[in-house]
Amino acid sequence: MRVLLVGAGGVGEAIVSIATKNDPNAEWLTCMVVCDYDFTRAKKVVSTINDKRLTAEIIDASDKAQIIALAKQYKVDFIMNACDPIFNMPIFEAALEIGVRYMDMAMSISHRDKQDPYGKVGVKLGDVQYDQHDLWVEKNNLALCGSGVEPGMVNVFARYACDYLFDEIHELNVRDADNMEVEGIDIAFGFSIWTTIEECLNPPIIWEKDRGWYVTESFSEPEIFRFPEPVGDQEVINIEHEEVLMFPRYFKDKGLKRVTFKFGVTRDMRRVLKILEALGLTSTEKVSIKGVEVSPRDVVAVCSPNPAAIGDKMVGQLSAGLWVKGLKDGKERSVYIYQLVDNEDCMKKYGSQAVVAQTAVGPVIMMELMSKGIWDGKGVLGPENFPPEPFMQRLPSYGFPSKMMELESEYKKAEDEKAFKQGF
Repeated sequence: MRVLLVGAGGVGEAIVSIATKNDPNAEWLTCMVVCDYDFTRAKKVVSTINDKRLTAEIIDASDKAQIIALAKQYKVDFIMNACDPIFNMPIFEAALEIGVRYMDMAMSISHRDKQDPYGKVGVKLGDVQYDQHDLWVEKNNLALCGSGVEPGMVNVFARYACDYLFDEIHELNVRDADNMEVEGIDIAFGFSIWTTIEECLNPPIIWEKDRGWYVTESFSEPEIFRFPEPVGDQEVINIEHEEVLMFPRYFKDKGLKRVTFKFGVTRDMRRVLKILEALGLTSTEKVSIKGVEVSPRDVVAVCSPNPAAIGDKMVGQLSAGLWVKGLKDGKERSVYIYQLVDNEDCMKKYGSQAVVAQTAVGPVIMMELMSKGIWDGKGVLGPENFPPEPFMQRLPSYGFPSKMMELESEYKKAEDEKAFKQGF
């Protein structure tokens, strides 16, 4: 596979590292062109990793013509989008135009209803891309969207649960939190600052069978979820996320009744985000400052600690996973399928902090599966549309094994009783 990687930030760099270091002799990757608007950054990634399959180039991800020209120059057959989702459409449309497969980790951005943002659903995450599904099918091409960890890995978990663990799926609830601390920094973004602001402050969206998609207030419905140790009990709240828009499309005929996404945003971080919003500093509309046009959100991103550069100051673990509820053998069942990642381990193996490394491993595995024809399809699809076993089987070899907790339910009680009796 010849890959054009657009974006050499934290996750882009981790993709390069994982793709080359996990299996230096991997036959599926023959060339990766590492591109960024900051050519110095792209060159640094390539020189640091020092693999003959890598080449650095400069690119403007908002310029479709430039993306097409570079893809043709290097005769790539795959475009990996590692940019903030505001750049999705030029990259997505470039791949369609030249007939190469495409992947991203976050879908096209949403737009809230202007009159009633917390009462009416506006343009949803992924709507613009899903609207082009038939065109991609007509072109016999594949856009695999939402391929990171959330969305991405948890989509695979959902398909695995549906195929092997449940007879009926009633609820798919993504739950994510960590116990991370960053030495010397009170407020730190562990991921793309632009994306964090977008998903935390946009109206969260929920799906229910009888209501369809609907929006709520920011940071709504706080709950304490018991994550695996050492993360433990954490408060999580609703935020906007792709899984709520993706899961109903595939699982609505599997008995699905409800989909939610809740994330552990600390109270201090919530306060900071609300202050930034109140001051207008989360806006993407450009303002003139002494004759220079700038976006307030871009200013915040530039002035905040770079998530890709704080890995050596981070200590702790994070748990990303899916809480699934449904029926098995006529009994109610409840499980949490998850991945627990330690920052120190990620830094040692791949030189990337846990949040970005965990986001990057899914796309690398999916690229391998697509290059070998194990995952194949047409149209605009998510990871839930493909068989989960090949992905699940590869996670341990990449150092990111999945695990499962059986939560209290009728099914667990029956299984515990059976195990107790068999013990005697």
